[in-house]
Amino acid sequence: MERFTISLDDSLAQQFDQLIAQRGYANRSEAVRDLIRGAIEGDRQRLPPAGNCVGILSYTYDHHERLLADRLTGLQHEHHDLTVAAMHSHLDHANCVEAVILQGLTADVRQFADALMAERGVHHGQLNLIALKADHPHSHTHDGQPHRHYGPVS
Repeated sequence: MERFTISLDDSLAQQFDQLIAQRGYANRSEAVRDLIRGAIEGDRQRLPPAGNCVGILSYTYDHHERLLADRLTGLQHEHHDLTVAAMHSHLDHANCVEAVILQGLTADVRQFADALMAERGVHHGQLNLIALKADHPHSHTHDGQPHRHYGPVS
C-alpha cells in the first residue's frame, strides 16, 4: 500500500470530517479511497461508450400523462435484450418511480436510457453505469443462448 500526505485548510478539513461521520467511514483513508474511485469512474464514464456495462436507470413519471406508461413499457419490451429487471412503486396519486436494471453494450444502454428519459412526462431520470469486463475467458450457452460472465472493472 502506498501512502501520501495532503494538506487541507481548517474549514475544508472540518467539512470532510463531517462527511466522514455522516457516511459512517471508519477513517479518512477509507473516505479518500472512495472519493478517488468515484473520480476515476466518473472520468471513465465521460469517455466514448465502449465495452459492456450494468446500469440502473431510475426515474419518476406522471402516470396521468396520456399513454406514458404504455410507451415506457413498450420501450422496455423493444429493448428486452438490455432490460434485466424493473421495479415500480407508486409515490402518490399521480407519480410513480421506477428503477430498471440494464446490462449490455454501454452505447446501447445509454441510448436506451436517453430515449426513455426523453419521453414527455418522465422526470428526474438518472442513469448510473458500472463498467464490466469479461470475468472468465470462456463463453457458453444458457437455455440455448450465448452467455458470458462479467464482473465490475476495478
